[in-house]
Amino acid sequence: MKHLGLFAAGVLFGTAGLKILSSKDAKKVYSHTTAAVLRAKDCVMQTVTNVREDAEDVYADAKDINERRAAQEDAEVIEDASEEKADEE
Repeated sequence: MKHLGLFAAGVLFGTAGLKILSSKDAKKVYSHTTAAVLRAKDCVMQTVTNVREDAEDVYADAKDINERRAAQEDAEVIEDASEEKADEE
């Protein structure tokens, strides 16, 4: 008899729970929560875009620095070679 009472209480609680979860008020809560999540997603995606753009700028600057450094080293090698040739003559 005790088990039958627990089973009936569980069914009643489950049925009431389903009605509460599918009520208009619950649907409003779901809608507002989903809207908040979508806003957060947009904010995160904007931040990711900004970080990506900044990283691309840093990468481009680093490439420019390395190209200038390589050109400067090439000029120094040519200058050293010219001095050695002049010393030999």
